[in-house]
Amino acid sequence: MYSVLIPVDRDEARASNQASYVSQLPDATETVEATVLYVVPPDEFADAAEVAFDDIDAAVQAADQLEAAGVSVTRTVDDGGVAQQIVRTATELDSDEIVVGGRKRSGVSKVLLGSTAQDVLLSAERPVTITGESVVLGDGIRRVLVPVDTSEERARNQAKYLASLPNTPDSVEATVLFVFPHQDYKGAPSHNFEEVDAAVTAAEHLEAEGISVERVAVGGEVGRKILDAATDRDADSIVMGGRKRSGIANVLLGSTTQDIMLAAERPVTLTG
Repeated sequence: MYSVLIPVDRDEARASNQASYVSQLPDATETVEATVLYVVPPDEFADAAEVAFDDIDAAVQAADQLEAAGVSVTRTVDDGGVAQQIVRTATELDSDEIVVGGRKRSGVSKVLLGSTAQDVLLSAERPVTITGESVVLGDGIRRVLVPVDTSEERARNQAKYLASLPNTPDSVEATVLFVFPHQDYKGAPSHNFEEVDAAVTAAEHLEAEGISVERVAVGGEVGRKILDAATDRDADSIVMGGRKRSGIANVLLGSTTQDIMLAAERPVTLTG
């Protein structure tokens, strides 16, 4: 079974989007076990024993929505530092993925990562998906954009995550994309996918798992080209690699990764 942790706050719209994403994972009714978690934050001056799951409308919304879609759900309340408890629970459950909600700043059409979401992204040693303000996944085959940089380790982790989704290879089609930074001027060098070891590593790993792969190399501004490729292909989601600072166990978000998470109008997964 594919174990997913869904930590919710009190925002029902975000919780609904998180549940929508999970319920539309491939073959979710047969392969997904979801845990909806509400962590009582320290500023509520209460502990888990004093807060009933059914009193948290957003948590109930997510759990009921998942169960209505036929997904197995565990409902739980805990307390403590919110991000720390989310990561701790994911470790205890050995979750395959954490699905968190994004935030939107009033009047601005970009998702603003809340401090809890960012702390989870930085701390969790497993894939974390930011669903954002809306989730519209197509029926049938899931189209996933996999932008890679020059790190073979990150590219391999991105491919491993995609291959680990339920019911692959039948449910997923991947586009592995490498952007040659700023090489979109007249006379720019040719954009040869096969020259980029990380891109080839990701594509070959996915193909070895039986997943259909489109190999694409372009030149230009990296973040913009990734977003354009996702739009052009009507991608259901984007799978990004994280960064690790030498000697430190936390993922360091690169500027491109952060830009995509803030700007993409579709779920974004950070694999680390």
